Amino acid sequence: MIVEKIMKKEIITLTETDTIQTALLLIQEKRIRHIPIVNHEHHLVGLISDRDIRDASPSIFRTEDFKEDMQKPLHTIMKTNIITGHPLDFVEEIGAIFCEYNISCLPIIHEKKLVGIITGTDLLQSYVELTGVNKPGSQIEVQVPDQPGVLYDLSCIFKKRNTNIHSILVYPAKESESEKVLVLRVQTMNPFLVVEDLKKEGYKVIWPSLPGISL
Repeated sequence: MIVEKIMKKEIITLTETDTIQTALLLIQEKRIRHIPIVNHEHHLVGLISDRDIRDASPSIFRTEDFKEDMQKPLHTIMKTNIITGHPLDFVEEIGAIFCEYNISCLPIIHEKKLVGIITGTDLLQSYVELTGVNKPGSQIEVQVPDQPGVLYDLSCIFKKRNTNIHSILVYPAKESESEKVLVLRVQTMNPFLVVEDLKKEGYKVIWPSLPGISL
């Protein structure tokens, strides 16, 4: 999945000459956490967050004393060292950037212009869709040899049971460098028949499996 498929294209923006007060009211009205700052060519020049606004806002006990601070332009508080993405970036790569730099939003740039924005919530939603968790079904985890052809052999077992596979994730087996764990979301509420087939073929089923209970 590429970023273009999940990014928000209707973006609320301000300019660097708009006031902190304007940004505060916009964040409250639209219930958003980030506002990109653009110039007259719609090039990204800055970014502000609700936290930036809170830091710049006066204490509720001294509002009148610092009332003029809310009329300062956004260029006085906006972040200018901004990490950006491209519409054709892969979503999983963007997720790695979110984790590495501990950010909560990413403006998307194409030909120097702001064309979209992605938030951590957007990434979480895309993860749910990619894994198929939002669809009725069951999860099966199987430990398999890390070699070509294993996925094909597994899919044949599911095909015999007429069981559709929503998604497959792969991660290394902790106890063996020569094996992988496949996490399969399958379109069935009763996975036990296919689990039994997998075991008969010699595969180690990690889940579903309960201590003291043989499936």
